[in-house]
Amino acid sequence: MMLNGEKKIARPLRWGMIGGGRLSQVGYKHRTGALRDHTAFQLLAGAFDIDAERGKDFGVNICMDESRCYPDYKTMFAAEAKREDGIEVVSIATPNGTHYEITKGALEAGLHVICEKPLFFTSEEGEEIKALAEQKGKIVGVTYGFSGNQMLLQMRAMIEQGKIGEIRVVELQYTHGFNANDQADKTSDAQKWRVDPKVAGPSFVLGDLSTHTYYMSQLIMPHMKIKKLLCDRQSFVGSRAPLEDNAFVMMHYENGAVGRLWTSSINAGCMDGHRIRIVGSKGSLEWWDNKGGELKFEVQGEPSQTFIRAMPYLDESCNADERLGALHVEGLSDAWANIYLKFAIAIDAKNRNDEETLKNLVYPDINAGIDGIRWIENCVRSADNGAVWVEIENKNPQLV
Repeated sequence: MMLNGEKKIARPLRWGMIGGGRLSQVGYKHRTGALRDHTAFQLLAGAFDIDAERGKDFGVNICMDESRCYPDYKTMFAAEAKREDGIEVVSIATPNGTHYEITKGALEAGLHVICEKPLFFTSEEGEEIKALAEQKGKIVGVTYGFSGNQMLLQMRAMIEQGKIGEIRVVELQYTHGFNANDQADKTSDAQKWRVDPKVAGPSFVLGDLSTHTYYMSQLIMPHMKIKKLLCDRQSFVGSRAPLEDNAFVMMHYENGAVGRLWTSSINAGCMDGHRIRIVGSKGSLEWWDNKGGELKFEVQGEPSQTFIRAMPYLDESCNADERLGALHVEGLSDAWANIYLKFAIAIDAKNRNDEETLKNLVYPDINAGIDGIRWIENCVRSADNGAVWVEIENKNPQLV
């Protein structure tokens, strides 16, 4: 049964945003996702910009109450806590280096959190926040926006049903060419911080791009765990060093499968290089972001098939997130709406102590965020030690 805009929770959650203002590259994605049907979230407050006046002006221009457009997140938390209709969940759409501090402050203020990726700089910070969230009884979600594409759930279902047999090869790619030179590093505020280690953390494209694809692969193959990996990363624009603008990651999985990932922002001329291919002993599945409503299914010795979004032959888990019906193109905005709806369902379930719903809900939670951090840590450790294999069977990876 497809989504038709009817409410999935008793009432919209009172929602605030930190960051995501006029100069943000992601703020609109958050708002279009959260506010799609006006049944899951209601945007009531915001600290949209490091420039307080610009942030207030932006809030007024998206029709918010001027008195609830705050100069910073600490002021917002304090003021909203005094209101009977104060916010109960906050989204963090700020540079990476601020995520940990703001998330901790939000949880301590009694708020659920939805945060941009990569979640934090270190997995230790992630484990600390996970413990705090559990103590406070709150949800921490991560906006892996592409993961809301329902055809990924079709891939997951088909793999679980054995349609492609035992997985042998995993091929992942997320590349584009928009940073093939350093012009944006000098002129774009949104790009400048991404190549500053103090703000971006230990990686550029590994954290900015490939954590999306890595999480999507784990969503598709939840039982496939990586045993060891090797990462080779480059800074083709020298001023970005030690952060990479290109990287290759080789992966060995516990079941004997192998994988490779290419991530890059210097793939000159590439407009959309986001691709996932899973190869099994019987056949293969392949999905491209630029044709997100299609899934290629190839069985050895048989004609290739293309599955189309919204068709009745798809798995129930896939069509449960369908919004528009066949023949009508969906895209990234719908994917964001799907994950935001699941955030709302998770928060509502947590508020009601409904552990059964939480156990069965597939969405990017705090564990997914920590897993992404740990994957980046392992990639960086491998690359910085000369592109060597790193065992990641435990929380303290060892060099091989």
